[in-house]
Amino acid sequence: MTFLIAYLPGDGVGPEVSKAARRVMERAADRFGVALAFREFDFGGVAIDRHGDPFPAATRAGCLEADAVFLGAVGGPKWDKGALRPEAGLLALRKALGVYANLRPTRVMPGKEAASPLRPERAAGVDLLIVR
Repeated sequence: MTFLIAYLPGDGVGPEVSKAARRVMERAADRFGVALAFREFDFGGVAIDRHGDPFPAATRAGCLEADAVFLGAVGGPKWDKGALRPEAGLLALRKALGVYANLRPTRVMPGKEAASPLRPERAAGVDLLIVR
């Protein structure tokens, strides 16, 4: 079985970081015998520039067809002043996929307790999940 990933590299540093993350996913998939197929779509500022919409119909269809969506960084100073912002695509993407929350897990990694402003014994027990 091959898992189809809708690959939305994003804007700014998004394409560079997404490319590195994709290589990691491909290596992990190879290591564990999982087949991945990536289909790239425009999203965010790039999509505004090319299609006049941060979440074009072709991207929407590709995301709905895929088994997973990989989304890179979105937005940048180029689009800060416009009436149509790249971030509007995020809300549309969440609505199309029926997802509503952004989950942000927070833990202090073992050995990093001293880097926290908390006392080391408190930092060692941090295990939070922020739901936005």
